[in-house]
Amino acid sequence: MDKKEELLNAIFKITNNRQSSEAKKRLTCAQAFKLAQKYDVEIIEIGDICNMHKIKICKCQLGCF
Repeated sequence: MDKKEELLNAIFKITNNRQSSEAKKRLTCAQAFKLAQKYDVEIIEIGDICNMHKIKICKCQLGCF
């Protein structure tokens, strides 16, 4: 498994484990930054993956989302 697949699986693991009444999948900003650092990718790549898979970024550290 290559690094991109591992990153995608990590994102899915986080978002699929959420216990929520909403059907929407969410990833916190802090989790996105941790994943970017762990997998040595730019944060924009995490954002692009989330956009492609309809995963919302929440609890933005800058107050953007």
